[in-house]
Amino acid sequence: QVQLVESGGGLVQPGGSLRLSCAASGIFFRAYNMAWYRQAPGKQRELVATVTSGGRTYSVDSVKGRFTISRDNAKNTVYLQMNSLKPEDTAGYYCGASLDNKMYWGQGTQVTVSS
Repeated sequence: QVQLVESGGGLVQPGGSLRLSCAASGIFFRAYNMAWYRQAPGKQRELVATVTSGGRTYSVDSVKGRFTISRDNAKNTVYLQMNSLKPEDTAGYYCGASLDNKMYWGQGTQVTVSS
């Protein structure tokens, strides 16, 4: 059974930092491309950052320079380090794992940026 379990969300003040984790099980983790998405209330889910099986990373312009995606294949875990958080970063954050036509999602973790 495939499981992706996110953790690390919470309430943080503007300018603060959080590190999200996504622990995977039931898949050959190192073969999968991993990604973080987010979804704010009333909005569509959007891509935040990706890391390929080979370690190549990509992040969208709105988070570039503030968020960093990384993976630890020994721990079957992908991370999202979020710095200089803004209120507009408030959303549910979801981990995704993809390989060929397979796509798996976690249940998400809430990030709220507010003073």
